[in-house]
Amino acid sequence: MSSMVRVTATVTGRVQGVGFRYSTMHQARMLGLSGEAANQMDGSVQVIAEGDRDAVDSLLEWLQSRDAPGRVKHVDATFTQATGEFSGFWVD
Repeated sequence: MSSMVRVTATVTGRVQGVGFRYSTMHQARMLGLSGEAANQMDGSVQVIAEGDRDAVDSLLEWLQSRDAPGRVKHVDATFTQATGEFSGFWVD
């Protein structure tokens, strides 16, 4: 049985100014995840997503796929226990 998890992922590459955060929001909502996607000062995007482990894994796969806008160079992901702090998935 899957468990509820939280992933904090830093996505690097050409991911700002290409619709990456909004596409990530759309994908996360389709997967039933909550969290946020936010631009960082260094040009990366931080994605925090909580939900079912299988859905979180699917989002991570999508982030690294050719379906994600821009050009993803690397995704550094850390898993922790879900906190339940988010209601829905939003772009910050």
